[in-house]
Amino acid sequence: MSSVPMELKDSAVTSSKWLDAHYDPVANLYTFSSCIALADLHGDGDNKLVVGDLGTGAGNTKLKVYRGIGLLSENTLLDLPTGLVSFLMDQHEPRTPAIAVASGPFIYIYKNLRPYFKFTLPFLEVNTLEQDVWSQARQDMIDTMTLKEMLESIRAKADIPLSVRSLRFLMLEPQEMETYVNLHKQQPIRRQTVITCIGTLKKNMVDEDAVSCLVVGTESQDVYILDPEAFTILSKMSLPSVPTLMDVTGQFDVEFRIIIACRNGNIYILRRDSPKPKYCIELCSHPVGLVRMGKNVVVGCAQETLQGYTQKGKKLWTAYLPAPVTTMAVLDLPTRGFQAVLVALANCEVHVYRDKNLVSTIKTPDVVSSICFGRYGREDGTLIMTTKGGGLIVKILKRTAVFDERDSAPGPPLAQSIRLNVPKKTKLYVDQTMRERENAVAMHRAFQMDLSRLRLAAARTYVKALESSLTPVSASLAEPLKMNAVVQGLGPSFKLTLNIQNTAVCRPVMNLAVSFLYDDRLYRMRTAFFKIPLLVPGLNYPIDTFVECLSEKGISDIIKVFVLREGKSVPLLTAHINMPASEGLALN
Repeated sequence: MSSVPMELKDSAVTSSKWLDAHYDPVANLYTFSSCIALADLHGDGDNKLVVGDLGTGAGNTKLKVYRGIGLLSENTLLDLPTGLVSFLMDQHEPRTPAIAVASGPFIYIYKNLRPYFKFTLPFLEVNTLEQDVWSQARQDMIDTMTLKEMLESIRAKADIPLSVRSLRFLMLEPQEMETYVNLHKQQPIRRQTVITCIGTLKKNMVDEDAVSCLVVGTESQDVYILDPEAFTILSKMSLPSVPTLMDVTGQFDVEFRIIIACRNGNIYILRRDSPKPKYCIELCSHPVGLVRMGKNVVVGCAQETLQGYTQKGKKLWTAYLPAPVTTMAVLDLPTRGFQAVLVALANCEVHVYRDKNLVSTIKTPDVVSSICFGRYGREDGTLIMTTKGGGLIVKILKRTAVFDERDSAPGPPLAQSIRLNVPKKTKLYVDQTMRERENAVAMHRAFQMDLSRLRLAAARTYVKALESSLTPVSASLAEPLKMNAVVQGLGPSFKLTLNIQNTAVCRPVMNLAVSFLYDDRLYRMRTAFFKIPLLVPGLNYPIDTFVECLSEKGISDIIKVFVLREGKSVPLLTAHINMPASEGLALN
């Protein structure tokens, strides 16, 4: 293995579950998780890494096979790959899998690292009006401008889309149209779709080395299941939108489920003998990753969330991520009975989730663009990642690694997921339920009557408080004031502080006074009436006075505070201050 850089050594210290096996920052591998697979291509138990490399420009797309850390072979691809899978297509010995590469409307089959077969998607139905228009152009019955107008009219109204030939013609400049028409008008019109995603489905057995069918999602919103030997279409199903991500489980001859994330932001579930989706999962944002864990579906969304659903579309949980998701894969260890989800993030981290619990974090030197976990060479727990800059990272899971759900699990504690021991329904509960069913109308009317009386009493009290100014906030728009009072001291002397504030936006308030009403047998005040200075909007004005308690019995009373305006008999504000008992006299 090659030397490991310092940043990966640091990550090994922080995440001791993984061994850094190999890192090549200039491997020039530009691919996605859908174009990477691990397969035993020669049947010798030594798994190889198969990569559909997108290259850095036109003509650089290649099918590369790695063994260990070295490049074993490569084949040139004619177009950009959209998906790559390995599958067994027959029962012949030796049991070596074939490689299927989806590219444009074609599936290229490689066996023993050599081209074996090319499957072409069936042609789509062509618009009859479009055929008639091109037939007239072939016979020189219309000119190029008339052809353009007629094709634009068909594109705006027809249910069947135009062919690629017509769409390219409408994109041309007027001076280029005649040359284009003369070049293509003699050729028949064909409309063909392209492949957007690809997967495999076991034919009739669940064994790992069983024969598998190819499952193909297309731009025309169709899903095809292909026979692995004759490459004929076994089944065709339709979707409401274009599929982008796919996960397949089951057997074609028995029962299967195809979980597909589509471009409209929904996830559809297809089942056997059902040409249309059986269930639909509506997401709050577009899916960017889709994997299956047991009987549940885990979806990575564009709003930096990870969500779990059942196969019938019921939402189970949501985990919030620190960065956007770049790709996802399954971490499956059958020997340990452990299964988790690998989530690569845009902050140069790979998180390992078991359900909604974060059990491990891996630091990477660059943003991960593709990720794959499985048997590589003769090592079962191998994690292979390619980065945005074209690097290749290989990590090996330690045999002593233990994933604890409490390692770094944010959010609610684990005890929250424990079901409560709810007692059974008692006879009293059943009797009350029967009573509510029999007297539902009368109970509802009584409740509404009590609620109306409560609202009326609250409204009357509120109006009375406003009319008598028994509120610490003024209801007058001319003098918008707010007041609160604070009592300090143990007694027999107390300090009484009034905080008055003008809540107007820009208008000051003047000509105000404060008056106190109290029992002169219990209290004595140095100043029971004084004027308030001009109140500037927004400022708090503290006004202090002192109260002396005259009683030696340790009793207390209420002191009323009135904020008055010159020339008006009704106070603007009224506050009732509950005075504390004097402790000073009691101690004496």
